[in-house]
Amino acid sequence: MHATTAENRRPETVTPRKALDRIEPGMNIFLGTGMAEPRTLVRALMASEAFNLQDLTLVQLLSFGDAISLEALHSSKYRLKTFFSGWVASDAITAGDVDLIPSRFSTIPRLIKNGQVPVDAAILQISPPDENGLCSLGIAVDAGRQVMGQASLIIGEINANVPRTYGDTFVNVDEFDLLVESDEAVPLFPVRPVEAIFDRVAAHVASVIEDGSCLGFSVGPLYDALSRHLKDKTHLGIHSPFITDAVMDLIRSGAVTNRRKATFRGKSVASYAMGSKALMQWLDRNPIVEFQSIDKVFNPLEIGRNSRFVTIFPARKVDLSGRLAMHTGKGSIISGPGQAMDFFNGAEISPGGFTIFALTSRNLNGESNIRVSIEAMANQMNLPDSVDMIATEYGIAALSARTLRERAQALIEIAHPEDRPALVERAKARHIIYPDQIFLEDSAHLYPSEISERHTFANGTTVRFRAIKPSDEEEMRRLFYRFSDEAIYYRYFAPIKTMPHARMQTYVNVDYQKILSVVGLVGPPGKGRIIAEARFARHRSKPHVDVAFVVDENFQGLGIATHLYRMLARLARQRGARAITADVLATNPAMLKVFEKGDYPVRSRMEEGAYALTISLVPEEEI
Repeated sequence: MHATTAENRRPETVTPRKALDRIEPGMNIFLGTGMAEPRTLVRALMASEAFNLQDLTLVQLLSFGDAISLEALHSSKYRLKTFFSGWVASDAITAGDVDLIPSRFSTIPRLIKNGQVPVDAAILQISPPDENGLCSLGIAVDAGRQVMGQASLIIGEINANVPRTYGDTFVNVDEFDLLVESDEAVPLFPVRPVEAIFDRVAAHVASVIEDGSCLGFSVGPLYDALSRHLKDKTHLGIHSPFITDAVMDLIRSGAVTNRRKATFRGKSVASYAMGSKALMQWLDRNPIVEFQSIDKVFNPLEIGRNSRFVTIFPARKVDLSGRLAMHTGKGSIISGPGQAMDFFNGAEISPGGFTIFALTSRNLNGESNIRVSIEAMANQMNLPDSVDMIATEYGIAALSARTLRERAQALIEIAHPEDRPALVERAKARHIIYPDQIFLEDSAHLYPSEISERHTFANGTTVRFRAIKPSDEEEMRRLFYRFSDEAIYYRYFAPIKTMPHARMQTYVNVDYQKILSVVGLVGPPGKGRIIAEARFARHRSKPHVDVAFVVDENFQGLGIATHLYRMLARLARQRGARAITADVLATNPAMLKVFEKGDYPVRSRMEEGAYALTISLVPEEEI
């Protein structure tokens, strides 16, 4: 019954030439976007010399090239308008051959609906209709519905190679005026090997993404690598511009459940798909992925309703204040602030959400991507007050709520080690950091980034542990001032009352050849508070290390000190130490118990009111 009805109302199927005969000079024609470009009709349009195909304006959100023919553009046959300055459009825009409409993606459907961007005709790629006459818009559901509501001529290019996707993708075949059949292959983007440097950047990005987070993905090596580092997470959500092979792999790993999303719960949501043949096959009739229009996917309010929304952007350059320059030119999918702002704002209003910008420490020419200033650089995202974190292959710099001086220190720490001395000197010259700021050049190459773990203690308190950094100065200073006089005396064996910059910076700038310091942090990644610190220092003449550690009094009694002691003992053994030594005041029995509960035998002797401890890390005869 339904099949007969659909057949009776089905519009005429014609050749590309006959379809284009309906076009009139001066029309504004909307073309399907990206991998959903109606390539048969676009190529016919490019090749035709018909009189009616003159002085046309083509409107396309994103082009992969078929609609950007420099020869046709120069012939004045048509003018192309696009909302997207990246990918292959960049050079043509720069040359003045393509018109860019600067706009946030979330507003584009409204601009079309209210006629600010006029559309007279629409050419869209669709899947074959089912028995009910329903076609799918497939792998690019951006502003298709709004366009169909405005255009006086709607041509559907039916392609059996188009995945039949779910979500807001279905249109009835009778909504089209003409149909053209196509067997064009969908443009594919095979999965490429990920360079090791992007893998290291992605590992640091993944380290601050918590279970239950909701993510937005784009296209490129950073995202391909990131997917691999997120597979051990749980209950992730996807609300993303793109579904890619990397997202497919992450969903299939079981890390994505979408159960904690506030919008489209249980579904991974996107507007576009871009990837391999395997991805196209996986998306076909896959109910766990929904395609929605860009006024929903890019809407900051929709994004922000999801808690812990994490937006990850690739950046080109960053300066010591946190200002960013975005990528431009061919191959850039997130090409500038206009494309990024919707997801940036969404992460800002998401409870627990944040934004990470990621880049390699150096460019392909070996020049530092972290600069003292990028003031004269193009394509800036000049929102340093809103940037939460920056990632390179050397770690994460948390910028939120930090002073310009603290930001500069944190960013210098994730620059390439060979670029850090010059950054320090230039920052001093510009009065960005203290003129007496200590910088241990050798330690820049020796930071033990492999020390990274988290542990949940008896009362549910989760503490993250890592090696201390120079940028921890303020947090360590605040830890000091939370101690009681007794705790200070137990730790420093002296009644110290103040801990100014000059003194504290000598403590946090560590010569890793001689000293190892580990801090414990609580709170969200990148926004943590230091509540514990432990360190050992090598003896000059024997393979022993001397240890000392302290725990915030509000966190004592949870086993944190014991965990730190065992951690230090393990790290000391790995670095060749055979014994640990420590001095503990006789009036500090709690600390004595920490050593006694350890995994190694303890010898002690009393010396002037303190116990001198020796803990064997190897059999006694080897010490």
